[in-house]
Amino acid sequence: MNKQEEAAESEKFANNFTNEMDHTQNGNIDTEQQLEKLPYPKSVFFIVSNEFCERFSYYGMRTILSIYLVDILLFSQSDATVIYHTFTMLVYFFPIFGAILSDSLLGKFRTILYVSCIYASGNIILALAATPPLNFPAREISVLGLLLIALGTGGIKPCVSAFGGDQFVLPQQEKQLAMFFSLFYFSINAGSLISTFITPILRQDVKCFDQDSCYSLAFAVPGVLMIVSIIIFALGKPMYRIKTPEGNMLVRVSKCISGAISNKIKSKGVKKEHWLDYAEEEHGAKLVRDVKALLKVLVLYIPLPVFWALFDQQGSGWTFMARRMNGSLGFMTILPDQMQVVNPLLILAFIPLFQYAIYPLLNKCRFLTTPLQRLVAGGGLASLSFVVSAVICIALEGTYPTLPTSGNGQIRIYNSLPCDLQVNAPQLSKEPLKINSLASYENIDIPVNNIVNFEYEANGDCIVSFKGNFMVFEKKSMAYFFNSTKTAAFAIEDNVDKNVRGNPNIRIIINRLHEDKMYPIKFINPGGDVKLETNTSFEDILDLPPDDYKIEINKKFSFEASFLLGGVYTVLATEKTDTKYETKVIEVTEPNSIHILLLIPQYIIITMGEIMFSITGLEFAYSQAPSSMKSVLQACWLLTTAFGNLIVVIVESIEPFHDQSNTFFLYAGLMLLDMAVFSLMAVRYKYVEKEETSEDLNMPPVKQNGIDNAAFNKTFDEM
Repeated sequence: MNKQEEAAESEKFANNFTNEMDHTQNGNIDTEQQLEKLPYPKSVFFIVSNEFCERFSYYGMRTILSIYLVDILLFSQSDATVIYHTFTMLVYFFPIFGAILSDSLLGKFRTILYVSCIYASGNIILALAATPPLNFPAREISVLGLLLIALGTGGIKPCVSAFGGDQFVLPQQEKQLAMFFSLFYFSINAGSLISTFITPILRQDVKCFDQDSCYSLAFAVPGVLMIVSIIIFALGKPMYRIKTPEGNMLVRVSKCISGAISNKIKSKGVKKEHWLDYAEEEHGAKLVRDVKALLKVLVLYIPLPVFWALFDQQGSGWTFMARRMNGSLGFMTILPDQMQVVNPLLILAFIPLFQYAIYPLLNKCRFLTTPLQRLVAGGGLASLSFVVSAVICIALEGTYPTLPTSGNGQIRIYNSLPCDLQVNAPQLSKEPLKINSLASYENIDIPVNNIVNFEYEANGDCIVSFKGNFMVFEKKSMAYFFNSTKTAAFAIEDNVDKNVRGNPNIRIIINRLHEDKMYPIKFINPGGDVKLETNTSFEDILDLPPDDYKIEINKKFSFEASFLLGGVYTVLATEKTDTKYETKVIEVTEPNSIHILLLIPQYIIITMGEIMFSITGLEFAYSQAPSSMKSVLQACWLLTTAFGNLIVVIVESIEPFHDQSNTFFLYAGLMLLDMAVFSLMAVRYKYVEKEETSEDLNMPPVKQNGIDNAAFNKTFDEM
C-alpha cells in the first residue's frame, strides 16, 4: 500500500509553517503572546477523525478494486490492470487542481468540504453499480464512480494536513503541532490497515443478492465512512481557523515559465544568459532565480516514475499473482487482496529500524550516505523485488494446466457408467481405450487444423454398442461424457483453466437410474451450512469456496470430498439404487500448491526500497528546493506517481508477453536501466548547501544516524 502521498502532503504545511515563522520574526506577534500557553485546538480532532474515515474509504475500496474488475465486471486481467492503474494515475494527478482551487479560490475548508461530496458520490455510485437487482450498466457506472473518487481523493489530498496545521499558532504550539501529526499519522494507518483487512472479508465471506460474494456491501461500507467523514468535518466548522486564499505558487511558476518562453520568441536578437531571464522583468528576479533552482531538481525527477510503476502493482499484478496461490493456514485462509496489508505493517517496523540501525551502520561503513545514493539503492531494491516476483511466478506457471493453443486441441473422456468401457478409436489411439467405471481418459496434445473427427465404437456390459464421433477443435478443449446407457457420449466444450477468483471449479456428472429426472444436489460445509443447492447437469461448472464438503444427492445419499484453492474437479457418480451411489472425484487441474506466504520476501524488499526511495526523495526535494518552491515540488513528486502508473497502463495495453513472469522481468530490467541513467545524472548533480535561517526553524537541518531529521520527522508524522 502506497503511503508516500500522505508523506508528501506535509510539504504543503511546511510552507505554511515557514510563513508563520516569518510572520513571527517580522514582529506581528508580540513577545508576551509568544510566551503565552495556548489551549490545544479542539478542532483538530474533527480533522483527525475525518482523515481516519477518508483513508478507510479509499484503501478499503482500492484493495478489492482489481478483483472486482475481473470477477464482476468481467474484464480480462490485463484490462483490469490498465483500469486500476489509470485510476491510480488520476488520483495522483488531481492534487494539482485541488491545490490550485484551494490556494487561489475556495480556501482549504471549502475545497475539502465540496470535493469530499464529489468523493462520497463516487463511492455511492460504485456501490450501486455493484448491486445486481438495480440492473445498472455495471461497467459504465463503475468507471464513472471511480472517476469521481479519483477526483475527490486527489482534490483533497494537498489540503487536509495543511488545514490541520493552520489550526495551530506558531511557534507557541510547536509541541502541540507534533502531537497533532502523531494523531494524524495514526489515523491514516489505522484507517488503511483496518479497511485493507476488512473489505476483502466483506466481498468474499458475505453473501447477498443470491451471489457468493457481496461487492455492493464491500463498496458501501467505505462509502458510508466517507459520508461520516464529511459530517464530522462539517461539524467542526465553528472551531476552525480558516485562512484566506493567498494564491498558488504552481500557477505563478507556470506563468513564469510560459512568459519566459513567449518573451524569448518575441525578443529576436536579444541574448540573455539563461532562457528564464526573459521573464525577469515581468515576474521579478527572485521568482526567476527560484524557478531555475526548481528546474535543476525537477530534471532529476524524470527517471523517478519507473519506481512507482513497480510499487503500485502490489494492488494489481501481485494481487492477481496471489490468486493463483494457496492461502490456507488451516484455521483460516488468507485472501489474495489481504496480502496488501503487509506493506503498511512493514512500514511501521522499518522506519525506526532504518533510522536507528541501518542508516547508522551504513554511515559507519561510508556506504550510501547521500540522498541520491539511497534513491538509487531504493530503485535497485524495487527491481530485485520484481526479480523475486518473476522467479515465484515461473514456479506458479509450472502448476498451471496445459491449455490448447494454435494447431493444438484437447480431449477428455469420462465414464460415469456402472461398467467398464472399451472405446475403439483407431484415429485417436492405435490401441483400444480402456476406461474403467468412474474413470477418465485425456489427450492434451492433439494436432488439429481447425476441426478433426475421430470415429469411435464403445462397448461395455451395461450398454449396447455405441458408435459416434469425437470432434476436436483447434485451440479448444472438448469433454465427452458417457453417462447414459441408452445414448452415445455427450459433448461439451471444456474449461480446465484455474478459476480467476482462486476458487475450485467443480463439474458433477451423475448416471441416473431414471434418466428423465433431475436430482437435487447440496454442498454442505463442515459447519452445516448449505453453500450451494442445485439441480445440476454435466454442463454446469460450479464455483465454490474451497472447503471439505458433504455432497448430498437426491436427499438420500451423501459423500464427502475436499476441493482446494485453484483446483478443477470432475465428480463422477453412478446410481446403484435409490439410496446408494458409487462416486469418484477426478482432479483435472492441480490445485494451488505454492503458498501465498512466499510473497512476503518480495514485500519486504520493496518496502525497504520504499523507505530508501520515497522518504529519502522527500528529504532531498525539501532540502534542495528554494523555500518558495517546496509546495511546487510536492505537486511534482505526486506527479511522478501518476506518470509511473501511466507506464503500467502503456505496458499492459501493449501486452508484450503472454507469461506474467516475463512481464515482471521486463519491469525489473526497466527499473535497473532507469537507475543506471539516474546514477549518471546524480553524479553530475551539485548539492545545494543552505545555512540555517528563520525559514528553516520548523525543520532543523541536523542529520543524525544518516537521515535528515526534518524529512524523517515530517514523513513519519504524515506518512
